[in-house]
Amino acid sequence: MKRSIRKIWRMLPPAIRLQIVRTTQRKFTVSAAALIRNDSGEVLLLNHVLRPLSGWGLPGGFVDKGEQPEETIRREVMEETGIRLADLSLLRVRTVNKHIEVLFTAVAAGEPSVMSREIFELGWFSPGRLPDEMSTAQKTIIKEVFGAVN
Repeated sequence: MKRSIRKIWRMLPPAIRLQIVRTTQRKFTVSAAALIRNDSGEVLLLNHVLRPLSGWGLPGGFVDKGEQPEETIRREVMEETGIRLADLSLLRVRTVNKHIEVLFTAVAAGEPSVMSREIFELGWFSPGRLPDEMSTAQKTIIKEVFGAVN
């Protein structure tokens, strides 16, 4: 039976095989976010217009088709704040339901400003004074990283 299935599979054109895989596998989204520090040891947070659970959070966005997560976070931060990232490093990858988040750490190369209609405001925050409206998960990650760094 397995040999017959493999034989039929191999006779199918690659485009058809790919379509079968795509329609039979689970769908998910992927985003990239960054914990960006300044020279004072503060973290950059953005007050997003369309953040699902709260406004304040780490900079980031969805990975575009054909894009790597590192490219995504560099693009999103530039589009939203106008700054470049130095010392970009992978922190962790986490999954939440059908979503994968790739989280980086970085150092700000420049002073940010609001550059996107998606952002109300931005600010530098110490890990002990994060906005109340921020998600508990992101607060925990920030405190873990800064606790390990400081």
